[in-house]
Amino acid sequence: MQEFLVISTSVDLVRVASDDIVFVSSDGNYSSFVFASSESRIVTLQLGQVERLLAKQLPQSGSNFIRIGKSLIINRLYIHYINLHKQLLVLTAGQMVSHTLSASKEALRQLKELIEKETK
Repeated sequence: MQEFLVISTSVDLVRVASDDIVFVSSDGNYSSFVFASSESRIVTLQLGQVERLLAKQLPQSGSNFIRIGKSLIINRLYIHYINLHKQLLVLTAGQMVSHTLSASKEALRQLKELIEKETK
C-alpha cells in the first residue's frame, strides 16, 4: 500500500507519496521538498521536524530516508552516484531528472559505507 506524507501548515497542506520525495533540504526554519517531477515546495518546518514527520507518518517507507549532515534528507531510492573527493551526491529520478548535491566527505563516506553494507 502506498504511503503518503501530509504536511499541514497554517496556510497550506501538501500530500505527497513517499516514493515521490527525492530529497529535502533545509535553510533555517524552512525546508524545501524536491519531488521526482522536479517540482519543489517550501514549508515552514525545520529539518528535525521533517525528520520526525517522516518517521511518524511513513512507518514502512520511512527507512528509505537518510539524513545527510545538518541540512539534507535524501531518499535512498534515488541515489545514483557518490564521489567523496568532489563531495558530490547525484540523485536521479528518471532519465531526464537529475539532482547534484554537495555534502561533507564524512557524511558521504558514511552513506557510501551504508549502501555497500546493504548490498553485501
